[in-house]
Amino acid sequence: MIPWPAEVIPDDWRHWSLAEPELIRPLTNGLTNRSFLLNTVKGKVVLRWNSPISVQLDLDRRAEAQALQLARGLSAPLVYCDPDQRYLVTQFIDGKAWPSGPPDTHLQLRKLARLTRSIHQLPTIDLQLDINAKISAYRQSIGNDRQGLRQLNRDIHAHIISAEAMGDHKVLCHNDLQRENLISDRNGQLYAIDWEYAATGDPFYELAVITEEHQLQGTRLEAFLTEYLRRPVDKQDLLRLRHWQVIYTYLTLLWYAVQLSQDTIPEVHSGTKIKALKQHLSNLLQGF
Repeated sequence: MIPWPAEVIPDDWRHWSLAEPELIRPLTNGLTNRSFLLNTVKGKVVLRWNSPISVQLDLDRRAEAQALQLARGLSAPLVYCDPDQRYLVTQFIDGKAWPSGPPDTHLQLRKLARLTRSIHQLPTIDLQLDINAKISAYRQSIGNDRQGLRQLNRDIHAHIISAEAMGDHKVLCHNDLQRENLISDRNGQLYAIDWEYAATGDPFYELAVITEEHQLQGTRLEAFLTEYLRRPVDKQDLLRLRHWQVIYTYLTLLWYAVQLSQDTIPEVHSGTKIKALKQHLSNLLQGF
């Protein structure tokens, strides 16, 4: 396992705090960041140290900082972005995490759709989501392809061509609106946190991430899309979404393979996840 920084508080804390921050508790020890809740003179903040393999994961903290500046009112406000991209600090949102499992009420679907639409209405950022470049970066980081994922690339490329041909505009996307990155404050307002994958891209890629991560199918999927689009869903919408679901699932496979190749998570966990994703991708491909 790759070690994290030995010290929690950065040595250059004076750039963003009047006094040395105090550690309250660790928040997560995830695969992309290690997060800590700190107390400062001006209130609580969240410090997120980069993963040691942030380059291999194709993260861009400058793009994240740019997106956070634009997403005020929809995200945790930015406090400081380290110029060397070692860490990032945001204000702390005191609230509840999104419940586990698929959204089970129309209110939840409506809140998620409205948050997504609000993000997509913001100005775009400089970083463009280049799917082919991201696939290439992940594949280069994998090295020895023990999971046999490279042979899938030709099939996926056809879906990339089809998905991009159906796109008509690009927007600012969070690109990781899974349950862990959604928080409701005490007034019930929904916020998106952890914008490290933010980029300008096709809105239907974002919709694919959401529908896959929240397991939206059938009437729930149609209700979410209808709320987001503000119109009835048609066959072209569903076809476009299915192309992007294939692409996102393949990217997720590669993402776990990068983690496996860099020895950041146990092989038994990543191997099980990759096996399940490969089966899911096979099912998605058979749907065409």
